[in-house]
Amino acid sequence: MRIVSGKYGGIRLTPVKSDKTRPTTDKVKESLFSMTGPYYDGGVFLDLFAGSGAVGIEAVSRGMTKAVLVDKQFQAIKAIKENVEKIHAADQFDIIKGNAETVLKQLADNQQKFDMVFLDPPYKKQRIIDTIDSLFELGLLNDDAIIICETDNQTDLPATHGLFKAIKQKNYGLTNLTIYRFGKE
Repeated sequence: MRIVSGKYGGIRLTPVKSDKTRPTTDKVKESLFSMTGPYYDGGVFLDLFAGSGAVGIEAVSRGMTKAVLVDKQFQAIKAIKENVEKIHAADQFDIIKGNAETVLKQLADNQQKFDMVFLDPPYKKQRIIDTIDSLFELGLLNDDAIIICETDNQTDLPATHGLFKAIKQKNYGLTNLTIYRFGKE
């Protein structure tokens, strides 16, 4: 597992030492950034189920100003901290240990806003549409925010949901990516 491209491209990352996480493959990571960028001129990124932090670190490597990396597992938080240390850019990351629902409320209380959100919850506990609704209801999204959803290939997400429209959907064997754009009507 490595940073694929950008400022920190090629740096090897530490995986989570746990069987409770499923890392996003480099192939899927490269594809999701190709579909949404591939490079950015600033912005704030949220990874709500961050695992090793690889996707958020990749986003910062490719030009996002800041990433908020959230996970509820101690081993994941430990791996995220190790990986952020490797790139010497701790000021560009907020690392939060906690449950996704609780952390979203805390972020809203702190008036955080995001330009891009990555949702890759445990496949067996997918509540992606509920999470998207929470992001909207809590006012956590900037206009034209992008939400990237990684699911198993058995999960079908809707093409539209309220103010969210799927702009790209792609299958990678056992993994599906669905990318939504948020826009006020």
